[in-house]
Amino acid sequence: MSSLLEVRGLTTRFPIGESHVPIVDGIDFDLERGRVLALVGESGSGKSMTALSMLRLVPRPGRVTSGSVKLGGEEIMDLPVEAMRSIRGRRISMIFQEPMTSLNPVVRVGNQVVEAIRLHEKVSNAEAFERTRELFGHVGIPDPEDRLRAYPHQLSGGLKQRVMIAMALSTRPDVLIADEPTTALDVTIQAQIVSLLRRLQRDEGLAILLITHDLGIVNELADRVAVMYTGQVVENAAREIVLGRPRHPYTEGLLRSMPARSTHGERLPEIAGVVPSPGHWPKGCRFAERCERRFDPCTVEEPGETTVAEGHVLSCHAVARDQQGSGEGGA
Repeated sequence: MSSLLEVRGLTTRFPIGESHVPIVDGIDFDLERGRVLALVGESGSGKSMTALSMLRLVPRPGRVTSGSVKLGGEEIMDLPVEAMRSIRGRRISMIFQEPMTSLNPVVRVGNQVVEAIRLHEKVSNAEAFERTRELFGHVGIPDPEDRLRAYPHQLSGGLKQRVMIAMALSTRPDVLIADEPTTALDVTIQAQIVSLLRRLQRDEGLAILLITHDLGIVNELADRVAVMYTGQVVENAAREIVLGRPRHPYTEGLLRSMPARSTHGERLPEIAGVVPSPGHWPKGCRFAERCERRFDPCTVEEPGETTVAEGHVLSCHAVARDQQGSGEGGA
């Protein structure tokens, strides 16, 4: 199956001190229609900045300095500003982890969705309201007719998130970017939003880029997983491989930290140390200082990409050494 979204070498730099540091550093991934790719990693790993870079919404003074993003085979990084605006919202939509910061508190939620529709399509106000009412029902908002007239503060967190999903779907996008869509919600509402996203992906063929640190949600939704650390993808494979048979030491550490993998009452294992801050990344492998498997090359040379099996790639000196020692193929 050909990729709907192809990202190659995406790099975004910010000035820090005397240098311009790559906060997103040579990112590669593919997303197919009707599939879910999860970007996972600790806070500060560059997940959200990757999405903003794809949409050319990097806050100043940062800027995308290189890379390619193709949507349906069309390069979008070189498009004029006006053409790029038509891509955002129309073909690629995004929902955020805290809907209250994205919804205008003094405008009824129905009007906000109507405005989004009419911004991208030449339809009447009545047509836009009818589609909004249908969308509210589609995403599971009860009494959609009444909810159209509600202000954001009159809705629960779960309903506000459903409004944001309805707004994101209002222009019938090809790709939905869901940035930590359940973080601010309680467990019951989280499960409902995950179920809704799964239904949209399955029934409508929606391609979803899921940004999260919650591996439980990844297990529920994702087809593939790209694990990020300090702005780089360190492991990329099918969900069942990343969650069941990971090879990168960082991915292994994330999985050990999951509550479900620990005995009740025991302290959760932690990855030693903290994510280094931009501008203070160590030489060589950026995870080396926290890695139990490091050896001499790890602290002096950045690891290249190793192919463990078809569709499973990662960057790790220790894994590359193991591959060579076992006689398996690698890159």
